[in-house]
Amino acid sequence: MIPKVQDDLQSDFAFEVLPSKTFRMLYDTETVKGNIDQIQSVAQAVFLILNTQRYEWLIHSWDYGAELGDLIGKDPAYVIPEIERRIREALLQDDRITAVDNFVFTVEKKKVHAKFTVTTIFGAFETEKGVVI
Repeated sequence: MIPKVQDDLQSDFAFEVLPSKTFRMLYDTETVKGNIDQIQSVAQAVFLILNTQRYEWLIHSWDYGAELGDLIGKDPAYVIPEIERRIREALLQDDRITAVDNFVFTVEKKKVHAKFTVTTIFGAFETEKGVVI
């Protein structure tokens, strides 16, 4: 006979979407000024995620950052699909981002430049990332 237990954990609760308000970083002057919210804060988070090497900093969880540093010296035929996969994997860790698609790649001498669309719960925006190979 299996005992019946009261399951109080499944009763009335709702998920709450936390605000995405954060400080505005001004990269050209290396200062912090004012606040941003919604799509602007996600765009700033995308910039920070893609410019942080994953597993390198103890202050960040292992889910934060992108693994793009080990692509140096590799063939562009290998690098292009890897960049797409790694960027998508890094950005989809943020629960505000729902999709990363429409990748367009250009290859210069020792650099692969990726342009792509990030779709969020607030809307979509285009961004880009260059990776030295």
